[in-house]
Amino acid sequence: MWILFIIELIMIAVFILIGWAIKKKKAYWLISGFSSRSKEEQEELIKNGLPQKTGTLMYIIGIEMLILLPLIFTPFKYVMEIQFGLMFATMMGGLIYLSRYEIPRKRKQSYIISISLTIFLFIILGGLAYLGYQGFDLTVKENSFEISGIYGDKWNIDDIKGIELMERMPEVTVRQNGFGLSDVSKGYFKVKGYGKSLIFIEHGHSPYLYLHLHENRHIFINNKDPRITEQWYKELKEKLK
Repeated sequence: MWILFIIELIMIAVFILIGWAIKKKKAYWLISGFSSRSKEEQEELIKNGLPQKTGTLMYIIGIEMLILLPLIFTPFKYVMEIQFGLMFATMMGGLIYLSRYEIPRKRKQSYIISISLTIFLFIILGGLAYLGYQGFDLTVKENSFEISGIYGDKWNIDDIKGIELMERMPEVTVRQNGFGLSDVSKGYFKVKGYGKSLIFIEHGHSPYLYLHLHENRHIFINNKDPRITEQWYKELKEKLK
């Protein structure tokens, strides 16, 4: 929680600082593509108010994130989704709005690019969210076991060095390559006391199945239904006898 708090605090500071630098210090070079414009185009954009509006947009994003920041310390589950969803909506909506302050001969092109970019990113983020919330399952076979879904794989039963059913999930400290959402985490994370681990976790649903594999590999997995997690444990334990 505190790591996420610090990361968001840094992001808030960056947005507000950039907004302040653009509006108060006229650091227009911070605006993407502004420095590469001709002197005449730069002057026209300044006259239209585009740099100042861009600075205001940075302020708005930073303030929105600051207002929502205390939600991290509440039991509300969908804090990250709301925070970053609002940030994305404000940023992309702001870019479309800023197109109206482009120089007239490039205004239509700016609208097309900003709207197309928004649609593209929406599709990408929607696809990632779908993959992140997609279910997973553990299947025990004769000489192997398999975890389905993204980040899933197949391992030999002989790869298992140890197996344990935990009532509490060890602390997950850093995401390395995976999805860390409010309800579910999947992928590679650092777990306190275990190091780099592959996890498939439905948050708040104990018990948790821990598998210690050869080459110091670690897997944590559970199911919303504790009976299913316990069944996985029994099936794998039986195979190890």
